Amino acid sequence: MKYTVLIQKSDDGFAASVLGLPGCHSQGETEAEALANIRDAIREYLDVVAELAATTEGKQVVVEV
Repeated sequence: MKYTVLIQKSDDGFAASVLGLPGCHSQGETEAEALANIRDAIREYLDVVAELAATTEGKQVVVEV
């Protein structure tokens, strides 16, 4: 999958946020490190979402836009 990531220079290096995944943020001393860290954060975010979806009584459906 591909996600749009916003990279911003910060006091500590670079901050990264995934625009399509609320609350999915990371950082790094360099832009490359921030991008590597946000990749990990995206994987972890999606794992948690899948875990939460599996524990609910609802059902998952795919909607194409």
